[in-house]
Amino acid sequence: MPTTVDKEQIKRWRLILGQHAQDSLAKMGGGGGCELSPEQAAMDEALAAIYDESGGEGKSSQRSAGLGPSAPNLAKWLGDIRSYFKEDVVTVIQNDAIEKKGLTQLLFEPEMLKTVEPSPQLVGTLMSLKGRIPERTKDTARMVVRAVVEKIKRLLEQRIRQAVMGALNRKEHSPIPHAPSIDWKWTIGRNLKNYQPSLGTIVPEKVYFYSRAQRSNNWTVIVCMDQSGSMAESVVYGSVTGSIFASLPALNTRVVAFDTNVVDLTEQCGSDPVDMIFGVQLGGGTDINQAVAYCEKFITDPAQTIFFLITDLYEGGNQAQLVRRLKEQVESGVRVICLLALSDSDIPTFDQNLAKKISEFGVPCFGCTPNKLPELIEGVLKKQDLKALAARVGTKKEK
Repeated sequence: MPTTVDKEQIKRWRLILGQHAQDSLAKMGGGGGCELSPEQAAMDEALAAIYDESGGEGKSSQRSAGLGPSAPNLAKWLGDIRSYFKEDVVTVIQNDAIEKKGLTQLLFEPEMLKTVEPSPQLVGTLMSLKGRIPERTKDTARMVVRAVVEKIKRLLEQRIRQAVMGALNRKEHSPIPHAPSIDWKWTIGRNLKNYQPSLGTIVPEKVYFYSRAQRSNNWTVIVCMDQSGSMAESVVYGSVTGSIFASLPALNTRVVAFDTNVVDLTEQCGSDPVDMIFGVQLGGGTDINQAVAYCEKFITDPAQTIFFLITDLYEGGNQAQLVRRLKEQVESGVRVICLLALSDSDIPTFDQNLAKKISEFGVPCFGCTPNKLPELIEGVLKKQDLKALAARVGTKKEK
């Protein structure tokens, strides 16, 4: 019994597989079922510039990841992919062009960089190339980084502020009447003596309300970021998040980046997160123990301290001492959380053995998407169980 061929589906497969599949798919479509429309042909050309690999003269090409010596007209190519694909797809294609095909000229020419789709991944690439970016391009590069920073702040700032205020503002009482802010538990407890048997109820002498005021530096929050190359996107989100924390008077915020050295970014964090991001140098070795030791001097009230350690846990320093330091912090009351990733991308590979060791004494190790960060910080400030919290907001964790 003959089957009906969906010619549009065949065309979509043709766009996915590339020119080398043309003949085979044409036969499936009855000979003419693989002819692309003008718009589809333009899409195919844009994809071919990055994903088609020539096998040499007389050989067919296969769509994988290749870019021959005749690079496309970059301005036209960037315009094409932005016209034909959605923003998230553009970001993927663009990253492939830069990372897999070495199209770093996208980042070295101001005219090209202006047309690139800003993304945390792109900022990570700029950070890794920081020392090689030409002087004429640096201002444009800062514009791209600022666009990404502002985008992340729009996504997170208001929600983080609400999460912090929601967690902290219910700890003090206020004489200002506001019905939704009544502390019923405290009010009932303080007025039990005023129970009226004839009425079967309590007639409160005084009603207590939660305060809408905010205490200054109620908590210390330390963001300690691994600046190895695989953590680039996490560093971007971590830097912006640190700047948001620093803008909240209720939090005493410290932001630190490390490889084999430790860089305190707190001052830049409080002024301009773009400066802070450009203060990060991706790559190099990793000495987590040294960074944790540096951060310990900021822990003055362990029970009111949150320590975010953002790292894949590949320790090049003293691992035994690192484990001991983290265990002592947990035992003293510090809320220690290890974020294997703070990004929308996949969690990079991480040291599972070290993750298991520190999770056994109360340091949850998991990946968190930025969208879940407000829920995470609110839960930590409310002193919820960290293991349960990690299970709720984490994209992946080591048990």
